[in-house]
Amino acid sequence: MKIESIITLINTGKENKSLYESSSANLLELVQCNDIPERILNSIDELLKAENWEELNNRFHTNLKFGTGGMRGRTIGNTITESERGNSNKNQSPQFAAVGSNTLNEITVVRATKALFLHIKKWLAEDGILAQPRLVIAYDVRHFSEKFCKLSALTWSKLGGFALIFDGPRSTPQLSFTVRHRYAHAGVVITASHNPSHDNGFKAYFADGGQLVSPHADEVVERYKDISINEILPFLEVNEEPWSVLPTEDDLAYRAAIEDAVLDPTTLKQNAPKIVFTPIHGTGGISAIPALWDHGVEVAIVEEQNKADPNFSSVKSPNPENPEALKKGIAVAQKTKSDLVLGSDPDCDRIGVAVRSPEGGYQCLTGNQVAIMLAEYRLSVARRKAILPEAGSRNIAILKTFVTTPMLSRIADSFGIRCVNTHTGFKWMAQKMGNYEDEAITELREQEGLALDFDATDFFARVDILTRYSTYVILAAEESYGYLPLDTVRDKDGNASALAIAELFSHLKSIDVSPHIYLDNLYKKYGYHEEKTENLYFEGADGSKTISKLASSYRENKLSEIAGIKVLNSKDFLEKGYIDEDEDELSVENFLILNLENEFIIAIRPSGTEPKIKFYLFGYDKPKANNLVESKKEVSEKMKEISEWLVKDARERIA
Repeated sequence: MKIESIITLINTGKENKSLYESSSANLLELVQCNDIPERILNSIDELLKAENWEELNNRFHTNLKFGTGGMRGRTIGNTITESERGNSNKNQSPQFAAVGSNTLNEITVVRATKALFLHIKKWLAEDGILAQPRLVIAYDVRHFSEKFCKLSALTWSKLGGFALIFDGPRSTPQLSFTVRHRYAHAGVVITASHNPSHDNGFKAYFADGGQLVSPHADEVVERYKDISINEILPFLEVNEEPWSVLPTEDDLAYRAAIEDAVLDPTTLKQNAPKIVFTPIHGTGGISAIPALWDHGVEVAIVEEQNKADPNFSSVKSPNPENPEALKKGIAVAQKTKSDLVLGSDPDCDRIGVAVRSPEGGYQCLTGNQVAIMLAEYRLSVARRKAILPEAGSRNIAILKTFVTTPMLSRIADSFGIRCVNTHTGFKWMAQKMGNYEDEAITELREQEGLALDFDATDFFARVDILTRYSTYVILAAEESYGYLPLDTVRDKDGNASALAIAELFSHLKSIDVSPHIYLDNLYKKYGYHEEKTENLYFEGADGSKTISKLASSYRENKLSEIAGIKVLNSKDFLEKGYIDEDEDELSVENFLILNLENEFIIAIRPSGTEPKIKFYLFGYDKPKANNLVESKKEVSEKMKEISEWLVKDARERIA
């Protein structure tokens, strides 16, 4: 029998140490299930007979886990088996996703959907809500995204829930909005955001439109672990369509909502910049471009990258953090003499910006630079429109992650508002916004006896209620090119950000100031800040262990100095007890912050969504109104020295 033969090969691989113990255990659990599909057995059999131990370990050494961006992993193996290839040719997606406990495939998608359903059903019952669990699902252009979307919808419906899907690819922020707009109890996006083309993911959202956080995330993870493969097998084939398709009205509602990202529509209409937009083969053109057109912005589209392509064939990486991803957009900008280039990632939650440089070409701005420009501009407009009093207001805040430039804190201080730091991942900022909303609604009811449908309330009324009874967030930002300039979406929003960035540049155009001069003026005002990130990649099962050991080494062998600079103090967020600026306790995270005696800051963090460990460097020099060139030179040289030292030290720790 084939199964007996496969079990023999698995045990042989385990005995000769070719297979990790965890890999063999996960393999045996799968192949010994009742009624396992033949194609799954064929894939495993092929890899075992080829003695492709590395591929098997990568696929089976662990179970795919929820991280800061949900659940992400390979959906196409480094080796594609004949059974996975199926009827497709080499230029198409394989017919089936990569088999493996550590890959995103039909089994892991159904498992995640069932875990989410069971948690939502329990939550509704505990809250005394008599309702059929409602789920909204969106998907991007990646391999298997549509298939996984329908598989998730089928599973949810068969379990007794009501599932809504879009009629085609949509952006992640639109999913966040639609969960709230449709009063759904949960949401899912099938996407791996900016990851390589062989990856896909399952991002889970709660009823507030934000990604799952504790305790909900913890409970879903525990349920995920407890679901056996035998429970999943009946759901693997999509042979009916019990879901509902969302109508065009939902797209129009989202388009109307992101208008709130624009604080001064008159400035945008009268001084609209010329923009080149590239969705980098993803969903960015669906809402962002029409929204810009609505404001009279002249948009040139990079047509080659306006076509859905799961391989992202025209770029090395679909991540707008990488300047190469905006290369074609810059070429169009040079021909059209445009003011700036905007490029969104496949699910359009991030957006990159390139602007005309003083030398005549185009230069990519960092996520930190865009964030500080947006913060200064939006706070200035808020003050001009009396949203923000001259003396400031502690009931207005900027939200940022710990690994985003500290310059945002200095800008907030200068305007007399709060800056609140969160852990990495926009879900933590979304949680903050949800808390502020709940607090305001509760206080409004208790103080004035009024009930409020938050999202159905006018923008300025919402701001008034939030600033009276809680906190209005004027901008949430993270260094990795994610911004949220409105409060009815609970994830970073590339569509809304495109509007906010266009408005910022319309202002610069109206005062005839280049973005580089604007930035330099901010550095003169707040001091020169420079940020740098070093990523060390370690792929596969061995890589995962290397990352874990390296992260642990900084606790076992602490850094007392870096490149000859003394470490004054450090924070290890694996320890409990740290609180944020709202005096809320922070969750435990695998994350270190080191403060150096020269006011530089270093953060060390394993990525929650990619096989890498990240080193964040923050350089600073006090304001020097007449000597910015010298500040830039000194800080840049020191940043380079520290960066090289950290990488060398990390390599030595690994060795």
